Amino acid sequence: MVDVSELVAKAREGRPRAVARLISLVESASPHLREVMAALAPLTGNAYVVGLTGSPGVGKSTTTSALVSAYRRTGRRVGVLAVDPSSPFSGGALLGDRVRMTEHSSDPGVYIRSMATRGHLGGLAWAAPQAVRVLDAAGCEVILVETVGVGQSEVEIASQADTSVVLLAPGMGDGIQAAKAGILEIGDVYVVNKADRDGADATARELNHMLGLGESRGPGDWRPPIVKTVAARGEGVAETVEALEKHRAWLEEHGMLAARRRARAAREVETIAITTLRTRIGDLRGGQRLDRLADRVAAGELDPYAAADELVAGLTGE
Repeated sequence: MVDVSELVAKAREGRPRAVARLISLVESASPHLREVMAALAPLTGNAYVVGLTGSPGVGKSTTTSALVSAYRRTGRRVGVLAVDPSSPFSGGALLGDRVRMTEHSSDPGVYIRSMATRGHLGGLAWAAPQAVRVLDAAGCEVILVETVGVGQSEVEIASQADTSVVLLAPGMGDGIQAAKAGILEIGDVYVVNKADRDGADATARELNHMLGLGESRGPGDWRPPIVKTVAARGEGVAETVEALEKHRAWLEEHGMLAARRRARAAREVETIAITTLRTRIGDLRGGQRLDRLADRVAAGELDPYAAADELVAGLTGE
C-alpha cells in the first residue's frame, strides 16, 4: 500500500528514501503516478534546472560533481539526475555516474539518482521531467541533469532545462561534430573541459568562430560564453557557475525563464496525452476496429488518412 501524502511529506523533509520511492513510482509508471503528480504540483517551480550534455568522454560526470561542490559551498541543496545507458541485460542504469560522485554520498544536502534511458532517444530517460518535479518538490534549489553521451541529434536536454551546458574537450573531434549539427544550437553556456590538454585554446577559438558564423542575435540577446575548465582539479568551475548565474539573471530579466518553463510544461502535457492515445491504440489491436480499417486500406476501399481520422474519432468520442 502506498501512502502518497506521507511520501510527499517525508520528501519535503529531505528524507532520501521517500524521494527515491517517489522517483521509482515515476519510473515504473505506477498506478499511483497521477496522485503523486497532483500532490507535487503546488510544490514545484522553484528549482533552477541545469542540463549538461556532450560527447562521451568529455568529463560530464566530473564536471557535474565539481558543480555540486561549488553550489554546496553556497549552501544550496542540489539534486542530480544522471541519465545512464540501459543495461542490455536488466534494462537498468549502468550507474557509472553515481560511482564518480561518491564524494557527495554522505552529504544530506545532495540527492543523486541514476536513471536508465530504457531505449528512449534524445539522451534522456522518458521519466526525466517527472523525476525533476520530484526533486523540485523535495526542496532541491539546483537540479543538474546529466545526459548520456550524445551526438548530433540527441539534444532533448535543451527542452528540459532552464540552462543548457554543452561540454567539449580538445583532441576528440568535437569541433567537427559541433560544425555538423545540433549542439551549436542548444548551448547557453559552452565548456571546454580538460583545458590542460594540447589543443584546448584551438578548440575554444574554433567554437567561438562557429558560434559567430551561426549568429543571428540582436542587441541584448544572450551570447553563449565559452569557459575553459579542468574539472578534475576544480579549475574553471567558479567561472562556470558565474556563467550559469548570469544566464539565469538574463532569463529572468527578459521574461525567458517563465517562457521556457511554460514551453517545457506544454511538451510534458503533450507527451502524456500522446502516450495515453498510443496506449488506447494498442488496446484496439486486441479488438476489431483497427483490423477492419486496416483491411479496408489494404483493399483500396479507404485511404490511410480517412482511416486515421475514423480511428481518432473513435478514440476521442467525436
